[in-house]
Amino acid sequence: MGMGGISIWQLLIVLVIVLLLFGTKKLRNLGTDLGGAVKGFRSTMKDGASAEESSETEDEASQESLAESAEDADSGADKENAKV
Repeated sequence: MGMGGISIWQLLIVLVIVLLLFGTKKLRNLGTDLGGAVKGFRSTMKDGASAEESSETEDEASQESLAESAEDADSGADKENAKV
């Protein structure tokens, strides 16, 4: 017994029927197209992850610069109050 009650002989018969119906050239093209689609999907997922990381670092940098500018404004206000 093979996978799910299907024997190896039944799988071979199905494979032969598929080859007769579609031919090796069409199956090769289908495999190439499917492989290209999977490769494109993986590269898109990697690009999305790297873009997400870069946006997180940009957000952190902008928050730090906002905090620094707020500190500068507070120190500037303190200097003006000291002069008065």
